Amino acid sequence: MQHYSMTPSTFDQDLDMSQMELPPRPTLFDFHGVSMIKHVTENWDSIQNFKARPDDILIATYPKAGTTWVSYILDLLYFGQTFPERQASIPIHERVPFLEISAPSRPSGKDLADQLPTTPRLIKTHLPVQFVPKSFWEQNSRIIYVARNAKDSAVSYFHFNRMNITQPEPGDWSTFLKDFMEGKMVFGSWYDHVNGWWEKKQTYSNLHYMFYEDLIEDCGREIDRLCSFLGLSPSAEEKERVTNGVTFDNMKANKMTNYSSVPVMNHRVSPFMRKGKVGDWKNHFTVAQDEPFEEDYKQKMKNPTLKFRTEV
Repeated sequence: MQHYSMTPSTFDQDLDMSQMELPPRPTLFDFHGVSMIKHVTENWDSIQNFKARPDDILIATYPKAGTTWVSYILDLLYFGQTFPERQASIPIHERVPFLEISAPSRPSGKDLADQLPTTPRLIKTHLPVQFVPKSFWEQNSRIIYVARNAKDSAVSYFHFNRMNITQPEPGDWSTFLKDFMEGKMVFGSWYDHVNGWWEKKQTYSNLHYMFYEDLIEDCGREIDRLCSFLGLSPSAEEKERVTNGVTFDNMKANKMTNYSSVPVMNHRVSPFMRKGKVGDWKNHFTVAQDEPFEEDYKQKMKNPTLKFRTEV
Protein backbone atom coordinates (compact mmCIF):
# COMPACT_ATOMS: atom_id res chain seq x y z
CA MET A 1 0.00 0.00 0.00
CA GLN A 2 1.35 3.42 -0.90
CA HIS A 3 1.51 6.01 1.85
CA TYR A 4 1.79 9.75 2.09
CA SER A 5 5.10 10.88 3.46
CA MET A 6 3.69 14.32 4.18
CA THR A 7 2.57 15.64 7.50
CA PRO A 8 -0.41 17.98 7.71
CA SER A 9 1.85 20.83 8.79
CA THR A 10 3.81 20.62 5.54
CA PHE A 11 0.70 20.49 3.43
CA ASP A 12 -0.22 23.63 1.57
CA GLN A 13 -3.73 23.89 0.25
CA ASP A 14 -2.40 25.40 -2.97
CA LEU A 15 -0.04 22.51 -3.60
CA ASP A 16 -0.57 21.04 -7.05
CA MET A 17 -1.73 17.53 -6.21
CA SER A 18 -1.24 16.44 -9.83
CA GLN A 19 2.51 16.50 -9.15
CA MET A 20 2.23 14.23 -6.12
CA GLU A 21 2.30 10.47 -6.27
CA LEU A 22 -1.24 9.71 -5.18
CA PRO A 23 -2.28 6.37 -3.71
CA PRO A 24 -4.92 4.50 -5.70
CA ARG A 25 -8.47 5.27 -4.64
CA PRO A 26 -10.18 2.53 -2.62
CA THR A 27 -12.91 0.34 -4.08
CA LEU A 28 -16.22 -0.50 -2.44
CA PHE A 29 -16.99 -4.00 -1.22
CA ASP A 30 -19.87 -5.59 0.65
CA PHE A 31 -19.24 -5.76 4.39
CA HIS A 32 -22.00 -7.51 6.37
CA GLY A 33 -24.56 -6.12 3.94
CA VAL A 34 -23.17 -2.55 3.86
CA SER A 35 -20.86 -1.01 1.23
CA MET A 36 -17.51 -0.17 2.83
CA ILE A 37 -13.86 0.56 2.05
CA LYS A 38 -10.71 -0.78 3.64
CA HIS A 39 -9.97 2.53 5.42
CA VAL A 40 -12.97 1.78 7.61
CA THR A 41 -12.88 -2.02 7.97
CA GLU A 42 -9.20 -2.88 8.34
CA ASN A 43 -9.21 -1.90 12.01
CA TRP A 44 -12.61 -3.49 12.62
CA ASP A 45 -12.03 -5.68 15.69
CA SER A 46 -10.39 -2.89 17.65
CA ILE A 47 -13.23 -0.50 16.69
CA GLN A 48 -15.82 -2.99 17.85
CA ASN A 49 -13.93 -3.44 21.12
CA PHE A 50 -13.75 0.31 21.74
CA LYS A 51 -14.32 1.09 25.42
CA ALA A 52 -16.94 3.81 25.61
CA ARG A 53 -17.51 5.74 28.82
CA PRO A 54 -20.82 6.90 30.33
CA ASP A 55 -19.89 10.56 29.76
CA ASP A 56 -18.80 10.11 26.12
CA ILE A 57 -20.80 11.96 23.49
CA LEU A 58 -21.01 10.23 20.11
CA ILE A 59 -21.92 12.39 17.10
CA ALA A 60 -23.39 10.06 14.48
CA THR A 61 -24.32 11.01 10.92
CA TYR A 62 -24.48 9.74 7.39
CA PRO A 63 -21.58 11.48 5.59
CA LYS A 64 -22.04 15.16 4.71
CA ALA A 65 -24.95 15.83 7.07
CA GLY A 66 -23.41 18.56 9.23
CA THR A 67 -21.02 16.37 11.23
CA THR A 68 -18.31 19.02 11.51
CA TRP A 69 -20.88 21.71 12.29
CA VAL A 70 -22.37 19.84 15.26
CA SER A 71 -18.91 18.68 16.38
CA TYR A 72 -17.78 22.31 16.56
CA ILE A 73 -20.95 23.43 18.35
CA LEU A 74 -20.34 20.80 21.04
CA ASP A 75 -16.64 21.53 21.26
CA LEU A 76 -17.34 25.23 21.83
CA LEU A 77 -20.12 24.54 24.33
CA TYR A 78 -17.91 22.28 26.44
CA PHE A 79 -14.40 23.63 25.93
CA GLY A 80 -14.61 27.03 24.22
CA GLN A 81 -13.97 28.93 27.44
CA THR A 82 -11.95 26.43 29.45
CA PHE A 83 -9.47 25.55 26.68
CA PRO A 84 -9.36 28.55 24.30
CA GLU A 85 -5.87 27.55 23.13
CA ARG A 86 -7.32 24.34 21.65
CA GLN A 87 -9.50 26.43 19.36
CA ALA A 88 -6.48 28.06 17.73
CA SER A 89 -4.07 25.15 17.58
CA ILE A 90 -5.82 21.76 17.27
CA PRO A 91 -7.92 20.97 14.18
CA ILE A 92 -11.50 19.86 14.83
CA HIS A 93 -10.81 16.39 13.39
CA GLU A 94 -8.31 15.83 16.22
CA ARG A 95 -10.54 17.35 18.90
CA VAL A 96 -13.46 15.21 17.72
CA PRO A 97 -11.85 12.09 16.21
CA PHE A 98 -13.52 9.97 13.55
CA LEU A 99 -13.81 6.66 15.39
CA GLU A 100 -13.65 4.11 12.57
CA ILE A 101 -11.21 5.78 10.16
CA SER A 102 -7.82 4.25 9.50
CA ALA A 103 -6.32 6.30 6.67
CA PRO A 104 -2.75 6.06 5.32
CA SER A 105 -0.03 7.77 7.38
CA ARG A 106 -2.43 9.11 10.00
CA PRO A 107 -3.20 7.94 13.52
CA SER A 108 -6.34 5.83 13.57
CA GLY A 109 -9.52 7.45 14.80
CA LYS A 110 -9.81 4.88 17.56
CA ASP A 111 -6.31 5.70 18.85
CA LEU A 112 -7.10 9.43 18.80
CA ALA A 113 -10.34 8.79 20.69
CA ASP A 114 -8.56 6.64 23.28
CA GLN A 115 -6.04 9.44 23.85
CA LEU A 116 -8.50 12.32 24.15
CA PRO A 117 -7.63 14.39 27.25
CA THR A 118 -11.06 16.01 27.52
CA THR A 119 -14.13 15.09 29.53
CA PRO A 120 -16.54 14.47 27.98
CA ARG A 121 -14.85 12.88 25.00
CA LEU A 122 -16.49 14.04 21.78
CA ILE A 123 -16.27 11.31 19.12
CA LYS A 124 -17.79 11.17 15.65
CA THR A 125 -18.93 8.23 13.56
CA HIS A 126 -20.63 7.55 10.23
CA LEU A 127 -21.43 3.96 11.13
CA PRO A 128 -24.94 2.66 10.54
CA VAL A 129 -26.59 1.96 13.88
CA GLN A 130 -26.01 -1.81 13.78
CA PHE A 131 -22.22 -1.30 13.54
CA VAL A 132 -21.81 1.02 16.54
CA PRO A 133 -19.53 -0.55 19.19
CA LYS A 134 -21.75 -2.15 21.80
CA SER A 135 -20.00 -0.40 24.69
CA PHE A 136 -21.78 2.86 23.76
CA TRP A 137 -25.13 1.20 24.45
CA GLU A 138 -23.87 -0.64 27.53
CA GLN A 139 -22.49 2.57 29.05
CA ASN A 140 -25.66 4.49 28.12
CA SER A 141 -23.49 7.12 26.41
CA ARG A 142 -25.23 10.14 24.93
CA ILE A 143 -25.57 10.06 21.17
CA ILE A 144 -26.46 12.92 18.83
CA TYR A 145 -27.62 11.89 15.37
CA VAL A 146 -27.77 14.50 12.60
CA ALA A 147 -29.78 13.76 9.46
CA ARG A 148 -29.92 15.70 6.20
CA ASN A 149 -32.38 15.34 3.33
CA ALA A 150 -31.44 12.75 0.71
CA LYS A 151 -31.09 15.10 -2.25
CA ASP A 152 -28.71 17.58 -0.62
CA SER A 153 -26.86 14.65 0.98
CA ALA A 154 -26.28 13.11 -2.45
CA VAL A 155 -25.00 16.37 -3.94
CA SER A 156 -22.68 17.11 -1.03
CA TYR A 157 -21.35 13.53 -0.97
CA PHE A 158 -20.66 13.71 -4.72
CA HIS A 159 -18.49 16.82 -4.38
CA PHE A 160 -16.77 15.38 -1.29
CA ASN A 161 -15.80 12.23 -3.20
CA ARG A 162 -14.43 14.34 -6.02
CA MET A 163 -11.96 16.09 -3.68
CA ASN A 164 -11.08 13.30 -1.22
CA ILE A 165 -8.72 10.64 -2.57
CA THR A 166 -9.48 8.25 0.30
CA GLN A 167 -13.00 7.91 -1.15
CA PRO A 168 -13.91 5.82 -4.22
CA GLU A 169 -13.90 7.55 -7.60
CA PRO A 170 -17.38 9.13 -7.88
CA GLY A 171 -17.75 9.08 -11.67
CA ASP A 172 -20.03 11.71 -13.19
CA TRP A 173 -23.08 13.09 -11.38
CA SER A 174 -25.65 10.83 -13.06
CA THR A 175 -23.58 7.71 -12.28
CA PHE A 176 -23.07 8.83 -8.70
CA LEU A 177 -26.78 9.54 -8.19
CA LYS A 178 -27.69 6.07 -9.42
CA ASP A 179 -25.13 4.55 -7.02
CA PHE A 180 -26.52 6.69 -4.20
CA MET A 181 -30.04 5.40 -4.83
CA GLU A 182 -28.73 1.84 -4.82
CA GLY A 183 -26.78 2.31 -1.59
CA LYS A 184 -23.42 1.83 -3.32
CA MET A 185 -21.77 4.42 -1.08
CA VAL A 186 -19.22 4.20 1.72
CA PHE A 187 -21.37 3.55 4.83
CA GLY A 188 -24.12 2.10 2.68
CA SER A 189 -27.61 3.30 1.93
CA TRP A 190 -28.69 6.77 3.11
CA TYR A 191 -32.21 5.37 3.47
CA ASP A 192 -31.14 2.50 5.73
CA HIS A 193 -28.91 4.83 7.75
CA VAL A 194 -31.47 7.52 8.62
CA ASN A 195 -34.24 4.95 9.17
CA GLY A 196 -32.09 2.66 11.31
CA TRP A 197 -31.08 5.49 13.63
CA TRP A 198 -34.66 6.80 13.76
CA GLU A 199 -35.86 3.38 14.92
CA LYS A 200 -33.12 3.24 17.55
CA LYS A 201 -34.30 6.57 18.94
CA GLN A 202 -37.62 4.96 19.82
CA THR A 203 -35.95 2.52 22.24
CA TYR A 204 -32.77 4.32 23.35
CA SER A 205 -33.61 7.41 25.39
CA ASN A 206 -30.10 8.92 25.35
CA LEU A 207 -30.30 9.62 21.60
CA HIS A 208 -31.02 13.14 20.30
CA TYR A 209 -32.04 13.10 16.62
CA MET A 210 -31.58 16.42 14.81
CA PHE A 211 -32.06 17.67 11.28
CA TYR A 212 -29.60 19.70 9.24
CA GLU A 213 -32.47 21.74 7.81
CA ASP A 214 -33.56 22.77 11.33
CA LEU A 215 -30.02 23.92 12.10
CA ILE A 216 -30.00 26.04 8.94
CA GLU A 217 -33.41 27.48 9.74
CA ASP A 218 -32.64 28.43 13.35
CA CYS A 219 -29.25 27.48 14.72
CA GLY A 220 -29.88 29.17 18.08
CA ARG A 221 -33.05 27.17 18.68
CA GLU A 222 -31.26 23.91 17.84
CA ILE A 223 -28.39 24.80 20.18
CA ASP A 224 -30.99 25.36 22.93
CA ARG A 225 -32.44 21.90 22.24
CA LEU A 226 -28.96 20.37 22.29
CA CYS A 227 -28.19 22.07 25.62
CA SER A 228 -31.47 20.81 27.05
CA PHE A 229 -30.60 17.23 26.00
CA LEU A 230 -27.07 17.52 27.42
CA GLY A 231 -28.06 19.30 30.64
CA LEU A 232 -26.03 22.41 29.78
CA SER A 233 -27.05 25.95 30.65
CA PRO A 234 -24.70 28.40 28.92
CA SER A 235 -25.05 32.12 29.64
CA ALA A 236 -26.56 34.35 26.96
CA GLU A 237 -23.06 35.66 26.13
CA GLU A 238 -21.65 32.17 25.86
CA LYS A 239 -24.48 31.00 23.64
CA GLU A 240 -24.00 34.04 21.39
CA ARG A 241 -20.26 33.33 21.16
CA VAL A 242 -20.97 29.73 20.12
CA THR A 243 -23.67 30.73 17.62
CA ASN A 244 -21.38 33.31 16.00
CA GLY A 245 -18.42 30.93 15.94
CA VAL A 246 -20.31 28.21 14.08
CA THR A 247 -21.70 30.24 11.18
CA PHE A 248 -20.81 28.69 7.84
CA ASP A 249 -18.66 31.64 6.76
CA ASN A 250 -16.70 31.66 10.02
CA MET A 251 -16.10 27.91 9.92
CA LYS A 252 -15.11 28.01 6.26
CA ALA A 253 -12.52 30.70 7.00
CA ASN A 254 -11.22 28.92 10.12
CA LYS A 255 -8.20 26.69 9.40
CA MET A 256 -9.06 24.62 12.47
CA THR A 257 -12.49 23.69 11.10
CA ASN A 258 -12.24 23.83 7.29
CA TYR A 259 -10.06 20.71 6.81
CA SER A 260 -7.50 22.66 4.78
CA SER A 261 -4.69 20.87 6.65
CA VAL A 262 -5.75 17.38 5.54
CA PRO A 263 -3.47 16.18 2.73
CA VAL A 264 -5.92 13.69 1.19
CA MET A 265 -8.39 16.47 0.37
CA ASN A 266 -7.87 18.65 -2.70
CA HIS A 267 -9.73 21.89 -1.98
CA ARG A 268 -8.98 23.12 -5.48
CA VAL A 269 -11.31 20.44 -6.84
CA SER A 270 -14.03 21.34 -4.34
CA PRO A 271 -13.76 22.91 -0.87
CA PHE A 272 -14.56 20.67 2.09
CA MET A 273 -17.02 23.34 3.22
CA ARG A 274 -18.73 24.05 -0.07
CA LYS A 275 -22.09 25.84 0.31
CA GLY A 276 -23.80 24.72 3.51
CA LYS A 277 -27.26 25.36 2.12
CA VAL A 278 -30.60 23.60 1.87
CA GLY A 279 -31.84 23.16 -1.70
CA ASP A 280 -28.57 23.13 -3.66
CA TRP A 281 -29.84 19.84 -5.14
CA LYS A 282 -31.96 21.97 -7.52
CA ASN A 283 -28.71 23.02 -9.23
CA HIS A 284 -27.80 19.38 -9.90
CA PHE A 285 -30.95 17.28 -10.39
CA THR A 286 -32.56 17.33 -13.81
CA VAL A 287 -36.31 16.67 -14.08
CA ALA A 288 -35.42 13.30 -15.62
CA GLN A 289 -33.37 12.48 -12.50
CA ASP A 290 -35.79 13.96 -9.96
CA GLU A 291 -38.88 12.00 -10.97
CA PRO A 292 -37.42 8.47 -10.60
CA PHE A 293 -35.61 9.62 -7.44
CA GLU A 294 -38.93 10.71 -5.90
CA GLU A 295 -40.57 7.39 -6.83
CA ASP A 296 -37.70 5.41 -5.37
CA TYR A 297 -37.74 7.61 -2.25
CA LYS A 298 -41.42 6.84 -1.60
CA GLN A 299 -40.69 3.12 -1.75
CA LYS A 300 -37.81 3.31 0.73
CA MET A 301 -39.13 5.95 3.15
CA LYS A 302 -42.36 4.44 4.38
CA ASN A 303 -42.14 5.57 8.02
CA PRO A 304 -44.67 8.45 8.29
CA THR A 305 -43.01 9.81 11.46
CA LEU A 306 -39.64 10.50 9.77
CA LYS A 307 -40.03 13.53 7.55
CA PHE A 308 -37.38 15.55 5.69
CA ARG A 309 -37.50 18.98 4.11
CA THR A 310 -35.75 19.65 0.81
CA GLU A 311 -36.14 23.42 1.17
CA VAL A 312 -36.36 25.82 4.10
